[in-house]
Amino acid sequence: MQGATNPLPMPTLGQFVFGDGTPRKAFLTALVVGTILTVINHGDLIVMGIWSPLPKLVLSYCVTTWGAVTGKRVQWQKTRGQGG
Repeated sequence: MQGATNPLPMPTLGQFVFGDGTPRKAFLTALVVGTILTVINHGDLIVMGIWSPLPKLVLSYCVTTWGAVTGKRVQWQKTRGQGG
């Protein structure tokens, strides 16, 4: 049985999003990266006292969670993935 592999099934999207400390890590990263993106994309409006629509602001902060999930999926595929 040498050389036989038993590849694990890929975790679900929910497991990637909520597992392994992703929410906490993404939140902390979002505080920095999301704020920078918000300032870059909406800073001029905010300085003028005009707030961008809430969905646009929230989307800037969601980018970090998506980045974390994408990174985890790639890492999982490299280390435990297809086996061959």
